[in-house]
Amino acid sequence: MLNLKVTKVEELPERGLKVYFIEVGEARLELLEPTSEKSEISSFLEKRGEGIHHLAFLVEGIEDIIKKAKEKGIKPLSDEPQIGAGGRKVVFLHPKTTGGVLIELVEGEEE
Repeated sequence: MLNLKVTKVEELPERGLKVYFIEVGEARLELLEPTSEKSEISSFLEKRGEGIHHLAFLVEGIEDIIKKAKEKGIKPLSDEPQIGAGGRKVVFLHPKTTGGVLIELVEGEEE
């Protein structure tokens, strides 16, 4: 309907996840598909059904941003960045500390 095209598909077997990338102007949508019943996306879908899972923002200096977030009472879901899609560093911020929205911070160029 919107004439959008999937520009890339990436599988993350260690996370039980397949990511579909769709370019939309200057933004990019990522559609997530669980490939395992044990993936975090599977449990999200069971609890909440389909819909928006999170918003992602490109950042520089992710370790410093994690530190600043903690100082402001924003809770990261991990103390250190993890490797996400495209081989980039990522960290998620707990929705209870971000107005009810799961936020992903993403650093680095795609591999």
